[in-house]
Amino acid sequence: MKGIFTIVCLGLIILGCSEKNNKPNVKSLLVEQLKNTHTNQEWFVPTKKAIEGITLEQSNWKDSTENHSIGELVSHLIFWNEMNLKAFKGEKVAEFKGDNKETFKKNNGQDWENATRKLDSIQTEWEKLTENATDEQISEWNVEIANMTAHTAYHTGQIMYIRKRNGWWK
Repeated sequence: MKGIFTIVCLGLIILGCSEKNNKPNVKSLLVEQLKNTHTNQEWFVPTKKAIEGITLEQSNWKDSTENHSIGELVSHLIFWNEMNLKAFKGEKVAEFKGDNKETFKKNNGQDWENATRKLDSIQTEWEKLTENATDEQISEWNVEIANMTAHTAYHTGQIMYIRKRNGWWK
C-alpha cells in the first residue's frame, strides 16, 4: 500500500512540475490592460478605435455645458500618459504645478491629426516598455500603470458618449 501511495505521489509531483503555468502575472495583466485601452476591443472600445475617423470639427465640438470636447480629452490623455512615460523611462520630468484644466487643449488645423498619432505612439510605447520591464520596474509602477489604464478607459468612454450622442458612431 505504501508503494502505491509513493508511486501516486511521485506521479502527481511529476505532472504538477510538467504542467505549463498559465497563471497570469502582474506584468501580463498590465500589458493586457494597456492593449485593451489602446487597440484590443474586449469589454469596451479602445482609444484608437474611439477616435478613428473623427474630423477636426468633430474633435472640437462641445455642448453648452463645461464638458470637454473629444480633442480636449485626447490632449489630456496625451499629457498625463506621456508625463508618466517619461518618468518610467527615467527621463527628467518637470513637476506639474499648473491647473489640470490646462491639460485639456483645443486642436487647430494639423494639431488633431498629430494628436491622434501621438496618443497612438505613447500607448504603443507603454505596451512595449511594460512587456520588457524588469520585475523591479513592475513592482514600482504597477499601481500607476493600472490607474493610468483606468483613466484612459474612463476618458475613452466620454469620447464614445460624445460620438454616440451626435450620431458619429456606426
